[in-house]
Amino acid sequence: MRFVFSRRFYILLGLGLIPLSLSWTVPAIRSFVFAFDVILLAAAIMDYAISRKLSDGFAIRREFEKRFAIGDQAKITIQINNDTNRGLTIRIKDEYPSEMKLNESRQTEFNIDARSTAEFFYHVTPPRRGSHKFGKVALRYLSRLGLVWCQAELAEPQTVKVYPNMRRAREIELKALGAQSFLAVQRKAVRRGEGREFESMRDYVRGDELRHISWTATARRSKLTTRQYQIERDQTVVIALDAGRLMTGRIDGETKFDTAIHSSLALMSACAKAGDNCGLVVFGRRIKKYLPPKRGIEHIDAVLETLHDMEPEMIEPSYARAFQFISSNLKKRAFIVILTDLVDKDSSKELINSLKLLRPRHLPLVVTIGDRDLNAMVTSKPTDKKEMFRQSAAEEIIYQRESALRLVESLGGLALDVTAQTLGPRLLETYMRVKERGLL
Repeated sequence: MRFVFSRRFYILLGLGLIPLSLSWTVPAIRSFVFAFDVILLAAAIMDYAISRKLSDGFAIRREFEKRFAIGDQAKITIQINNDTNRGLTIRIKDEYPSEMKLNESRQTEFNIDARSTAEFFYHVTPPRRGSHKFGKVALRYLSRLGLVWCQAELAEPQTVKVYPNMRRAREIELKALGAQSFLAVQRKAVRRGEGREFESMRDYVRGDELRHISWTATARRSKLTTRQYQIERDQTVVIALDAGRLMTGRIDGETKFDTAIHSSLALMSACAKAGDNCGLVVFGRRIKKYLPPKRGIEHIDAVLETLHDMEPEMIEPSYARAFQFISSNLKKRAFIVILTDLVDKDSSKELINSLKLLRPRHLPLVVTIGDRDLNAMVTSKPTDKKEMFRQSAAEEIIYQRESALRLVESLGGLALDVTAQTLGPRLLETYMRVKERGLL
């Protein structure tokens, strides 16, 4: 049925039933009430028949204020254009993706004048990445006699993409690098004389390292002269993002994979400001996606497009396949950031053995993302057997992690064991240390 009865119809129907209270003494009233109800129903159907074509004069368009990002409120605007010669009372209801959080009502009722346009908007918040579908917009308008609401479905279904949240990534970057931004940190590094890229000459001051003195320039000027270095630019950073089983674990409502994505974007933004090229490899059992190292807005957009629907799988990752791919595609020395998680001995062993594919040409950083602060779990005295077994399991995981990370360092790599909350800041701080010390 393409219509529903209005309040006016039900009022008239109720009024028509009142005479039935007298039908016990005057039976003819029953026939009158029955005839009235039939006439009222026929009038409603006729009212719908003469009003249903009015929907052809409506045009509805849905617009989005900006690109959808996970966790950010998005504004949905519905534009209604009435090309009919009548002012009408209308109701509209939008079909939004059920996965999104509705922040306010998606339906409204108002009067729209003849040959005019009106707008209605509401907000939703997408809780996860991926593609989501908006359906049609349901329209109801009051018929000519006001007995029924005529129904129609207008506007075309639309699919939208929900991307990782760049605002969150920049907040991570700001938290790690401070309000002075990367440039201030870079200037600070230059003053210390760190880095490996020559910047300029200056007079020697007490405290300068002897290895930085230019004896040729000193002999020419008859005055001690020091080489000044700056952090090298145009270096290469590659983020290897594990999309395997352990990255499906959820912490504070999101997967470790999502946490790693936002930290990766923060690192890419910092790399761009430092003048470095940053690439991305997403791997599981095989290579899922590869973006060669670049920088710039277009590169960030390509990364967002790649990651918007990428999800981890319930399979064990192949570190050997991933590292072999990286080694084959990168001839220039690079800083390889591996975002993963380790729990058992087998995965740790495979990771350690596979790192030999990257060393010594590249500098790997293995970052393991823990479910929680395991060290905090083992500091208190257990109160019962259940707590004792839980602490024993935590201690075993801590031991295995520390053993694996020590082996990474023994191979010449770097290692971090972090929680989801500290991943972003610790990752950027390590990147800065690598730059300042000229490890690349």
